[in-house]
Amino acid sequence: TCGCGRGFSLIFTPLERGWVTIKHMFAQASAASPHVVLGIDPGLTRCGYAILEMTSHQNIRAMAIGVIRTPPNSPIHERLAEIHGEMESLLAQFKPDAVAIEQVFFQNNVRTAMGVGQASGIVLALASRAGCAVAQYTPSQVKNTIVGWGSATKDQIGHMVQQRLNLATIPQPADAADAAAIALCHIASSPLAMKV
Repeated sequence: TCGCGRGFSLIFTPLERGWVTIKHMFAQASAASPHVVLGIDPGLTRCGYAILEMTSHQNIRAMAIGVIRTPPNSPIHERLAEIHGEMESLLAQFKPDAVAIEQVFFQNNVRTAMGVGQASGIVLALASRAGCAVAQYTPSQVKNTIVGWGSATKDQIGHMVQQRLNLATIPQPADAADAAAIALCHIASSPLAMKV
């Protein structure tokens, strides 16, 4: 597991180590070696992550789901350094083949948008340096792929993630469920590119 510095917390959501079938999405994928995808919902206060392992077009396992938290009252450089360190640890521990991240859009809150953009940049750079395939998806792409509706709610996304990954509970907080949805979106959207 990843170590945390002072004042920071890395939270893992308990998972059932079961397998789940996602129908009609992976007809082109073959059952070769496992393929690992790291999904990221970028954020400065809460950065959601999900590591999913796919062994065939029918078998997907959640290896870890959680959030990296940084305290809002800490200096920005310390918060970004903590996210950098924890992301490095996740990449080193799970060695994902691909990293999927939610594409950053302009928000009304400029300060929040800047923090999300900074966290996103760290993830993109580290993933590229680690040799991972990198993909970005808009929120509507993720919702449409996972729920079938581009305006799906957070609750609907959470329920679909729980169902598709055979989890005992919906991942909490919502950032963790969103990260899992982003990883599932990548698996569903690019089966030919995943070399499985």
